[in-house]
Amino acid sequence: MLAHRPFNRLILTVLGGLATIPTICARETQYITGTSLDGVTTRLALDRTPALYTGDFGDCLGGQSLLNVTKFDAAFYYDNSTILFHLDGTTNIRNENIMLYISVEAYGESRFSMTVDPFQASMCPLTAQQPIEAFALFQIGPQQVSGIPQIAYEVPDLEGFARIQIFANSSQTEIGCFQAVMRNGNSFSQPASISTVLGIFTAVAIVASFATAAYGVSIPHMRSHYAHSLSVLVVFETFQSIFYSGALSLPWPSVLPAWWSNFAWAAGLVPSPNVVHSINPFVGVSGNASQVGGAGSTVINNQGGLTQQIYGRSLASKILRRLFKRGPQITKDAVHALARRQPYDPNNPYDYNWNGDPVQPGMPLPGDWTGFAGELSELGIPAPNAFMVGLVWLVVILGLVVFLVVAFKYSLEGLARFKWIKHDRLEYFRSHWTGYLSLAVLRTLFIGFLSTATLAMFQFAIHGSAGPTAIAVVVFLILVLGMGGLVLYALHFRLRFGTFSVDPDRILLRQGKIMGCLPCLVPVRLSQLKEKELGKKPAGSLPFVRWHFVDNDPNRQNVHQDETYVKRFGWLSARYRLSRWWFFAFWLIHQFIRACFLGAASSDPLAQVFGLFIVDILALVVIAALNPYEGQRNTALAVWLLALTRVITTGLSIAFLPDFNLNRIIVTVIGVIIIVIQALLTIAVMILIVLGGISSWMSLSRNREYFSSEMLEGVRIRYFEHIEQKATDEPPPKPKSKSKTESATESSDKFPELPKEPYFTVTSVRRAPKIEDEDDDYLAEMNPNHTTSSTVFNPRPMSRRSRTASVSSLHSVSSLPRGARAHRTSWSSREFPPADQDRLSPVLVRRMSGGPGHVWANSANIAGSIQGQLSTTSLQALGTSAPNSRPITPIRESSLKESHMNEVRETEDAEKSCLEDSL
Repeated sequence: MLAHRPFNRLILTVLGGLATIPTICARETQYITGTSLDGVTTRLALDRTPALYTGDFGDCLGGQSLLNVTKFDAAFYYDNSTILFHLDGTTNIRNENIMLYISVEAYGESRFSMTVDPFQASMCPLTAQQPIEAFALFQIGPQQVSGIPQIAYEVPDLEGFARIQIFANSSQTEIGCFQAVMRNGNSFSQPASISTVLGIFTAVAIVASFATAAYGVSIPHMRSHYAHSLSVLVVFETFQSIFYSGALSLPWPSVLPAWWSNFAWAAGLVPSPNVVHSINPFVGVSGNASQVGGAGSTVINNQGGLTQQIYGRSLASKILRRLFKRGPQITKDAVHALARRQPYDPNNPYDYNWNGDPVQPGMPLPGDWTGFAGELSELGIPAPNAFMVGLVWLVVILGLVVFLVVAFKYSLEGLARFKWIKHDRLEYFRSHWTGYLSLAVLRTLFIGFLSTATLAMFQFAIHGSAGPTAIAVVVFLILVLGMGGLVLYALHFRLRFGTFSVDPDRILLRQGKIMGCLPCLVPVRLSQLKEKELGKKPAGSLPFVRWHFVDNDPNRQNVHQDETYVKRFGWLSARYRLSRWWFFAFWLIHQFIRACFLGAASSDPLAQVFGLFIVDILALVVIAALNPYEGQRNTALAVWLLALTRVITTGLSIAFLPDFNLNRIIVTVIGVIIIVIQALLTIAVMILIVLGGISSWMSLSRNREYFSSEMLEGVRIRYFEHIEQKATDEPPPKPKSKSKTESATESSDKFPELPKEPYFTVTSVRRAPKIEDEDDDYLAEMNPNHTTSSTVFNPRPMSRRSRTASVSSLHSVSSLPRGARAHRTSWSSREFPPADQDRLSPVLVRRMSGGPGHVWANSANIAGSIQGQLSTTSLQALGTSAPNSRPITPIRESSLKESHMNEVRETEDAEKSCLEDSL
């Protein structure tokens, strides 16, 4: 026996290799000839995809059909005018003659119907001893499919279904009904591509935001740059708002759940069959996923038409149960194999893989996209599993965040140890990484607040099993009380040293313009007006009150300069303006109210839709009035794009209410409009993520003198100035209006006028005549051809200079000995350049002395400016923008004392170098 084991293993190996040969060798495509409805005759491949075909199928009698069906496929081939019908299953009926009725419904109307003779499909009579294997092809004419519009073959996510009804002839009673969703191969649901792209862009936003929060040494500087990076919270809020638009209890058109399925990952609902199947027993979802039907588990009221023997359990079913209980494991596998649908055989030219599968237990009937359950069906997640699936992925994400932060910290330590990076690279993050870790976990929970609260309330509304409901209660209380407590503590920590005061105020109605062109009356609070604006007479006024906070210490640092507060609660308040730092409390309340309408109000669609519509309108008005974000990109996305999209989406969704009973084609058109609006919002988010990544790249270079891209150097300078101005929470200064004369003068002058400072000039020099003046040679030398008595400022090099101050005048040009020195006894005033030409520029002196906006010029630049040779570098030293020159580099991020000492030292060195060069 032992000797035969190696031989048996060899035989099994050879047979296993031979079994793979048919799948490796490609089979030849077989063709047939067919004539389409248009009268065109062509060769057609047998394995082609039909124009319309069925997908997943279910029991439209609610599990009370007297058949168990493992395969229900129907298809319409437009190219040869053929309908395919395939039905496999079993029944417990002993013997019954039946009739079949097939119908196709699309967009709420019947498009096709026909009665099928069961003898053509080999289904008559039905017996329990013989499995059902019905297959038929029907040739049809143009009249039979005239109700199917041509657009149905191309529109994405065709809204329709195919239904087969089975009737018993003896009683003319319906004993089976099965429904399958219709498809044409086009769909808005593309999670493999769209979700992947959105995930990559979101990862870029996460990296850019984290980089601005981890880079730097000064907490206020880090906060300022972090506030102008694109908020990851707003990105996830946008994607979650798009997905949870389908949580309203409305009969959605098929295009919308397919589109929303691309954003499910942002809500923590990742469609994983393994996760769903593992949760099914705990949430109480049970059933056979390989078939649909009841097989007579409940007696249907047929007014006594069928006898008890038809509905009674057959002998075959009893034998199968006994084999399952008592037989060996190999018998169980054989029984399961017979119950399941056979897999696709690529070597069979008549087999196909476009078919659907039996609907999973707990899922709605295919072709029904009503409410949140209909949206979840696109993901393959039953409604009772939604909360537990979201909770599982939330725990996974929290673990991933912890792992990434810890891995990043120790990766930096390893790189610094091997000297691949500088030892002080991201030193603040490396020394405070535990604080970053805790704040990252809290920020993740804050981002997932809307999704977790909505799923928990939805679990309460559907009255699920006791186990998941109890967990939902615990998680809901921890999340709401925990986040609410942290928000209240953050407010108390800042407001504990002060009181709130209520003062009288007025609302003034003043003349203004909307969008810069439409005149209207704009309400403005009197306390917000400046002294210059009080002189304008308003059109009217209304009494009002002003509620504001009064700090006990007027000299206390503001919330963004308070390093202790930023370290503790910067994850909540850092992105908001100085006067709106508390906006995170409003955001949490707003998201909680939206979660209540989306999850808890699913039983009353009318109150749910109109209530959420009112909430979204009020949120738009309040957020637009507060304008809380410090960064422009966050303002554009959160205040305007996202808020407007919410209002438009909820407003258009009102048309889907059953009370209006709109035509399903019109409903589909409205759904496509919603998709276009949300797609534009998604594109805008992607563009803003790219711009936010570029701005974060600039923020990481704030301690460098030069930027890697010369083209963006000027943009970087303006961006830093914008950050500095926005941190004050004051409106930007208005540009001064210039007269036409000043504008013309500035446009004609190549260089700006130097500021006036104390100076003196030599207007004339009187020289007494001497004896040597009578020499002809001397007179010719003393009267050169100089036509001007004053020097004109000219940036171009001078063609000739006087030899008086030149070095060459000191050398011998005659027969005198080399050590002799030739010079005249006296000089004329014409031989000396004017004093203004050689005097150091006052602007340069002020910049060298540490004035605002100064730069350090080297000695060559200073000497060049003194001698009147203005190069590009010397123009930079004078503070003038020259062509192809780099703007002034911003001040590096460092402490004020250290920066001041460095400036003093550099100023002294520059002054000494300047004086030595001038001498």
